[in-house]
Amino acid sequence: MIELVRTNDAVVISFVEALMRDAGIACMVADQNMSVMDGSLGILPRRILVDSEQADKARRILTDAGIAHEIRDA
Repeated sequence: MIELVRTNDAVVISFVEALMRDAGIACMVADQNMSVMDGSLGILPRRILVDSEQADKARRILTDAGIAHEIRDA
């Protein structure tokens, strides 16, 4: 799996998850439970991971959705 997005923005995370689900691309949100460590302040970013074979398709979907600026560099 590769990192597609890293953000503290819960709205972006939900949006990316919905886009991936609608496209049939499995994704995983890593570091979700790290908020316990930062006191639920949202300081520590969450990472959205996708299978490396579907990464290009996932990047295209995010670009088409207008959030290409959220994509992590490869």
